[in-house]
This record gives sequence, structure tokens and C-alpha cells, in this order.
Amino acid sequence: MNCIIIEDQPPAQRILKKYIEDIGSLELKAVFSDAIQVIDFLKKESVDLIFLDIHLPRLSGIDFLKVLPQRPHVILTTAFSDYALESYDLDVVDYLLKPFSFQRFVKAVGKVPTSKAAASVPTQQERKEFFIKSGYEHIRILVADILFIKSDADYTEIHIGEKKHLSGEPLRYWLESLDPQQFVRVHKSYIVNSSHIEKIAGNQVYLEGGKQIPIGRAYKESFLKRFVN
Repeated sequence: MNCIIIEDQPPAQRILKKYIEDIGSLELKAVFSDAIQVIDFLKKESVDLIFLDIHLPRLSGIDFLKVLPQRPHVILTTAFSDYALESYDLDVVDYLLKPFSFQRFVKAVGKVPTSKAAASVPTQQERKEFFIKSGYEHIRILVADILFIKSDADYTEIHIGEKKHLSGEPLRYWLESLDPQQFVRVHKSYIVNSSHIEKIAGNQVYLEGGKQIPIGRAYKESFLKRFVN
């Protein structure tokens, strides 16, 4: 699926380029910092999808959409939520509020209404890896390597061996994103990867590496029915 970026900020351009490269099903044809340049480009080139910023020099993203006679699918990327309602009146695919995660980017691309996109973009639960935003970096996490995920106030801890990575996503997000056949909630604050369970004793789950996770009273019965015959 061919795409272009219309974004005047170099850091945002770099993030979009990286996400497009990582997703694999998209081919980036060009990057523009000015929407006016794109009008002539689209007269000559065929594009399936545009990643469009709203605040642009000379012509805003919203005004660009209004003057474009025939437009490809559009995903808006902006730091401002004020235009969300107006953008959906213009029939955009999705509205990404900066800063957005790679997972959120994948979800937006998955909404593009073409069979090609649907076939190319894996669902969250089919993904074999995730990218966790840490400061200005995005760290690749292999799903199979996750031991457990712990909720801690306004963020979650992703534990891999002796390392842990912080994510701004709540525990609910990971429950919806990961395969429920593999990742099981055993406590209000914990999800464990059942592939790494070594034993269950009393109210504790023992994972590889000697990690012990408590089993919450509300989750114990369903958890034991699933794993203990």
C-alpha cells in the first residue's frame, strides 16, 4: 500500500518513517513539509494513504482536504484534539493524537478499508513484537520473551528476564492486545505469560528465573480450572 507523509516537523517525520518501515505493509513514496506541493504530486502519482498533519505552513491539513477533489485514505497526525469532530466529517480513516505509540499506529493503518490493508496488517493479538516508548526511543519487545506484566499506578512494567520496561499503557490495554490463550490475568495487578509458568503452589505462580507472582482471590478459581486438572 503506497503512502506519503505531509508533516513539517522533522522529528515527527522521522517517527512516521520508522513506523512505516516497521509495519512492513506500507511503501513510503514521498515526504512533504507543505501541503500545497502535494496537490501537483497527486495529479501525477497514485497514492493509497496519506499521513497528514493539521498545522502546516501556508495551507492547513483540514483546508488541504477540503480543496482536494479526489483524495486517498487519510490518517491525521496532530498534537491538537480540537479538530477531531471536523476531521471525521471529512471522512478520515483515523485521528492520531501525538505522541502516539507504534501499537496505536498499527491500529490506525488496520482501519484503512481495503482488503490489501486488512490482509497485510496483523491484529494486535497476532503480533509477535511490540515497540515500547521509552523517552525518545522505541524499544522492541518480543511477545514470547515477556514473563509478566505488572500494573503500577499510571503505567505498566513489562518484565523480560531480569529487565523491565515501563509502558504508559494501562494493564487493560495489554489484556486486549495480547493473546488470551497465552497471557492470563492472575491478580488485579498482574498478567503472566503461561508459557513461562514452572509451577503453581498455594497462592503463588512460579515463573522461569524464580519469579513469584501472587494469585488474587478473585482470579484463583478460574486460573486453577484452566491449568490444574
